[in-house]
Amino acid sequence: MSLNIQNLHANIGEREILKGLNLEIPKGQIHAIMGKNGSGKSTLAKVMAGHPDYEVTAGEVTLDGLNLFEMAEPDERARAGLFVAFQYPMEIPGVTIANFIRAAVQARLPKGEELDAVEYYELLYKKMELLKIPRNFTSRAVNEGFSGGEKKRCEILQMAMLNPVYCILDETDSGLDIDALKIVSEGVNAMRSPERGMLVITHYQRLLDYIVPDVVHVMVDGRIVLSGDKSLALKLEANGYDWVEKEVLQQA
Repeated sequence: MSLNIQNLHANIGEREILKGLNLEIPKGQIHAIMGKNGSGKSTLAKVMAGHPDYEVTAGEVTLDGLNLFEMAEPDERARAGLFVAFQYPMEIPGVTIANFIRAAVQARLPKGEELDAVEYYELLYKKMELLKIPRNFTSRAVNEGFSGGEKKRCEILQMAMLNPVYCILDETDSGLDIDALKIVSEGVNAMRSPERGMLVITHYQRLLDYIVPDVVHVMVDGRIVLSGDKSLALKLEANGYDWVEKEVLQQA
């Protein structure tokens, strides 16, 4: 069982960004995508989440055999087991973190089943402790006035509470100092499971020192062009991306 992307093409307006992307992430594995700005990494995350600005023109994405693009609304995709953590999480003034996550967890339950409030808060506080989040954090409005580290910890808290089958983390290391990076990485690593697959999107290999991937992929111009183990990320850190692009052009 896997998250399987086949020949994915996607546009924003008239511009094609994803140009025949293929990728498979089996359950139990963490994969990383690295690439320059503009290579299509964040577009991939947004397309899978169902962002309305992007048009899929060809290809498919399946979650354990279920066609993602037959699920018209983002919440359908979330209920099917997909979680996407964005590089720039939205602020939601007036909605507390506790109520926001509670509503999301409630929406995942079978129709007519009510979430037990005591059990919910016990689990929420347990996950917050892991992420070193103080309890008064739950009364704050979602992402309003948050630092970069607080936003990312809030998203990992949501992920931990929703317990998804496949997680897409778009530049989770963006805006984090080293202490926040370690804490967020600990939260992600705590969710490693034979029943869960993860895709980590990043520019830099420093994140992969803490969240060690099973496979590293390089994206160039909307396609995966090279894959390898953790050593590939170290090579990219040392040599940049130009050598990959030259290698791809030579093969074309």
